Amino acid sequence: MKAPTELVARLNAKATAMPLMERLKALRDALTGEIIFTTRFGVEDQAITHTIATADLDISIVTIDTGRLFSQTHDLWARTEARYGIRVRPFFPDADALETLVTQQGVNGFYRSVSARKACCETRIFDPLSLALVEAEAWVTGAQDGLSNESERASLASLDEGFKLVKMNPVYDWTHAQALAFALENRIPINDLHSQGFISIGCAPCTRAIDPQGPKGACHWWWEDEAGQSRN
Repeated sequence: MKAPTELVARLNAKATAMPLMERLKALRDALTGEIIFTTRFGVEDQAITHTIATADLDISIVTIDTGRLFSQTHDLWARTEARYGIRVRPFFPDADALETLVTQQGVNGFYRSVSARKACCETRIFDPLSLALVEAEAWVTGAQDGLSNESERASLASLDEGFKLVKMNPVYDWTHAQALAFALENRIPINDLHSQGFISIGCAPCTRAIDPQGPKGACHWWWEDEAGQSRN
């Protein structure tokens, strides 16, 4: 593999103008190691899964089952596997760590403070994600610009400093409407929650439907103010 920074620059320079499938192929052709796609089963993730499966790309599809997913997400998980004849590999939080977390902060303790919410995310998401990516050379996500309360903005390719690997967000510049249109055109199964105003799919206690004309970041962690404090 070329130096990661060189590869990131080349992908951003050449693949930005490409359609979804060609973006993923450009990443796959540039590497020899394992590429992991982590899906949360949102419509953008489903577009990526469809492309990987129908083009038979050598990219592994995994998901983090936090233990607090919507039932609609599990239903879609099953429909996706049936539609494409695949298995989406799950990674789960460590049982002992999860037991300790809930014992210390309560079952919904993440509402009380930003630090409590981040501790919950660490146990339920980031620790199993670290296991999922431990052997990976690159990481693919369905992240879009503007769909986060965090300061980092999405781009096509970047060097993830935390996991020390190349990260690609191949639908970073899509709108939610574009993703829905792509799904309809290709008969891709999507989460029933999208018809209820959810533009992003995450853990059930931390994700809500929003006004399509409002700020996209309001779909997650809405109880935290801009200063990083819990309003509760």
